[in-house]
Amino acid sequence: MSAEKTEKTPSVETIARRARAAALQLAALSTESKNAALEAVGSKLEQRREDILESNRADKADCEAEVEAGSLSGALFKRLDLEGSKFESMLAGVGDVARLPDPVGQVTLATRLDEGLDLYRVSCPLGVIGVIFEARPEAAVQIAALALKSSNAVILKGGREASRTNEALVSVIQEALGEVDGVSPDAVQLVSTREEVREMLDLDRWIDLIIPRGSNELVQSIQEATRIPVLGHADGICSVYIDRDADERKAVAVSVDAKTHYPAACNACETLLVHRERLGDLLPVLGAALREAGVEIRADEEAAAHLDAAIAAVPEDYDTEFLDRILAVRTVASLEEAVEHINSHGSHHTDAIVTEDAAAAEYFLSRVDSAGVFHNASTRFADGFRFGLGAEVGISTNKTHARGPVGLEGLVIYKYRLYGSGHAAADYDPGAGEFLHDEIEPRELP
Repeated sequence: MSAEKTEKTPSVETIARRARAAALQLAALSTESKNAALEAVGSKLEQRREDILESNRADKADCEAEVEAGSLSGALFKRLDLEGSKFESMLAGVGDVARLPDPVGQVTLATRLDEGLDLYRVSCPLGVIGVIFEARPEAAVQIAALALKSSNAVILKGGREASRTNEALVSVIQEALGEVDGVSPDAVQLVSTREEVREMLDLDRWIDLIIPRGSNELVQSIQEATRIPVLGHADGICSVYIDRDADERKAVAVSVDAKTHYPAACNACETLLVHRERLGDLLPVLGAALREAGVEIRADEEAAAHLDAAIAAVPEDYDTEFLDRILAVRTVASLEEAVEHINSHGSHHTDAIVTEDAAAAEYFLSRVDSAGVFHNASTRFADGFRFGLGAEVGISTNKTHARGPVGLEGLVIYKYRLYGSGHAAADYDPGAGEFLHDEIEPRELP
């Protein structure tokens, strides 16, 4: 640790220790207290709106120059803006989380091992979560709200492009928490530098989970640099497959929305797979709708013959997350070929099929190995807010603990509580007593 660190600028280990203490405090809070904390956060953000937006404008001014110089992508710049509807959505998200059921203290198993010996499996918080994210400053508020409702402390690291905005947001959140009895401002903290992130990744004693939100390079670098469990996804290479039994209206609506609603999002469509039998009638209609929406189409030779102004695709296009109005189009001969392509080239994030054939839809949904698989619906629905989770701390393509948009249920684990009256395990050795193992009605636990 740096010898220059002072109480004013605490070391990362000190931040983590404080987070652990705050997490233990949060674990004992009632639902009412946590909701009061969230209400305080929402009110304080509204009160300090102009201060926060002033910081955001300063960040945008710096980044606009970087975009013009070519050192920052336009996609990242778009994610930075917090004005207007984004700020309103951020505030609404805090209220939505407050209204969600408390995920902590839920009994998921109740078994009577013997008379007077009852076992309960009960949901509990993870503890301390480190979240590393890029650009979108509203993510700091979403994550903080979810962490508070699930009784977890969180250490945030945002991108340098939003440094002023993130500092302003976390400062306001901490101020709000400091006004609520029983809640420590240390429940939400911020680190700012890459060096601090490197230090944080070594603190497996104090931090229970790392969630990286950002580029493939970011996620992989985090996974390779820590012993702390990592929850997240790398690329967002999502596909829409137009089956031979696709409805034209639905195909256009789903494909255009999946590509253009927010091209810079990780759940935007990057590859359009089209059944060979629909190249002649449906693909030209799709192509015209996509072109009208300003999409550049990169197609294989067979598909390009049915499209105006398509660019010849190269193999790398089908493994690329464009994060822009660019779409790779590929012809497939069958449903099976579409599924094989997605499983081989996709990122296991979210993929969709457009078809009127229920059997084909079920084949796709059961065999595509992704966190989200949709039928006749845009991939853009892969989102915690749209799923009714209130918000999301990130999206995971992991196959352990949580998968897909990670909301409150992904931020809790469980513990086993056993209530006895002097019972000894030796009394149940072979030839001694026997267990009942009877399912019992869960009761409200203290």
